Amino acid sequence: MTENSIENTIVEKIAPNPASKEKSKTLIKKMLQLLLFIGLGVFFAWLSFKDVDAEQWQEIKDSIAGINNPKSWCFLILSLLSGVMAHFFRSMRSVLLIEPLGYKVRHSMSFYSVMVCYLGNLAFTRLGEVLRCTFLQRYEKVPFQKSLGTVVTERALDMVIWLPLFVLVIVMNTSLLTNLMVDKDNGITMGMWLENFSMSLLTNTKIYIVLGVVIAIAVLIYVTRKRWMLVPFFVKVKDVAMGVWQGLISIKDVKHPWPFTLYTILIWVFYFLGTYLCFFAFDYLADLGPAPAFSVLIFGSIGFMLAQGGIGAYPLIVASILVLYGVDYAPALAAGWVGWIVQTAMIVIFGFTSLILASLMERKTDKVN
Repeated sequence: MTENSIENTIVEKIAPNPASKEKSKTLIKKMLQLLLFIGLGVFFAWLSFKDVDAEQWQEIKDSIAGINNPKSWCFLILSLLSGVMAHFFRSMRSVLLIEPLGYKVRHSMSFYSVMVCYLGNLAFTRLGEVLRCTFLQRYEKVPFQKSLGTVVTERALDMVIWLPLFVLVIVMNTSLLTNLMVDKDNGITMGMWLENFSMSLLTNTKIYIVLGVVIAIAVLIYVTRKRWMLVPFFVKVKDVAMGVWQGLISIKDVKHPWPFTLYTILIWVFYFLGTYLCFFAFDYLADLGPAPAFSVLIFGSIGFMLAQGGIGAYPLIVASILVLYGVDYAPALAAGWVGWIVQTAMIVIFGFTSLILASLMERKTDKVN
């Protein structure tokens, strides 16, 4: 071996591998994101309990002890199964979204991928979407970027449906929210606070400056787009974006629009049932009716957007909504935590079961047109 070859070998072993370095950065980034969202969850959990006194702690214990009976367990299990059904219809809808791309996904594998998606999101934010698309690529031969496009479509569709429902819930609870006291010392209600906040936004010049800069950057990128396409990295980004775009627009080519619409409705119906059935596990919630349950469903969704797996944030939001309907804070908080545990248990149980069952299935070998 020559002296140069020996030096090269030593350098290769000592010098850091760029690929390994990039993986390390990605891992560190994901860990930081995980710590951030878990930190938010812990913060919301602390926020929900920080003012709870000894008497309220006893109320929480009594509320949880009160569901230790066959009737309550029955409703909690039904609530859990309703969540499973919502995800089942989501997987059925996913099959219809992928079909226009020329791929026939098995319903069982679509369901497994959905459950693994939610399981992954308990660990890392958006990890579930990656796992779901990887599953479909590995077992169903659907290209990653195309299935990712359909997943993005689903998320966008969820948001398009959730936003009007959010507005509807606010309208339903206008009087309750407007009169809600947010600053007792100064006598400021929610209605007054929102009015002041809206006025401050309209008169804030920084918002208009930022908006102008964003528009200018967008125009500059559009005008110089041909130059960007000469760079290999951006060519690869374009290819991925095109695959995602094909998945996004697949909704217009859905071959069975009526089943697609039905599945979309059923997803939200079973989301609602999962929340409402949980109410019947608690004596103090059973007589509230469907309106509070609907409010809990829509507002509670924000908790899962704020914190990893909704931990801390979901129970706090649920308790806040139930207080508006006359439920004492401590038992309302207990109901929120129980509801969160039911949803999390459903994802963990069916997520791991899906992982096992999927590993036992045969992989497809080719594309089905």
